[in-house]
Amino acid sequence: MSCNCNNCNITINAGGEPYISNTQVVVGTESVNIDLGWRRIQPIGKFIVRMENPIPSDATTTLPVTLTLNGITRPLTLPNGTAVTVADILNVSVFEVLNDKWNNILALMSRTIV
Repeated sequence: MSCNCNNCNITINAGGEPYISNTQVVVGTESVNIDLGWRRIQPIGKFIVRMENPIPSDATTTLPVTLTLNGITRPLTLPNGTAVTVADILNVSVFEVLNDKWNNILALMSRTIV
């Protein structure tokens, strides 16, 4: 997304950060998918994921993690672009994600073990 002005300002999360509980976790041979169901969120912004359905403790820790939101599955990455693996979020109950639909960014920003 480009801006054709000298002083661009893009406001994100003007109404606060959405707090989304996952609907299911599917462990496959290629990845572990966290399904967030159908939500109305801004195309650019942060949201909080609450792991109501945790990743099984016997899942292969080297598998990459994907998120499905509104029927679209995308890889979850760290801010530097490397893939988030099960080891990064195993036993994590809440994590924050930066979502930029226009630049195809879905980055893990923070995580909490509760």
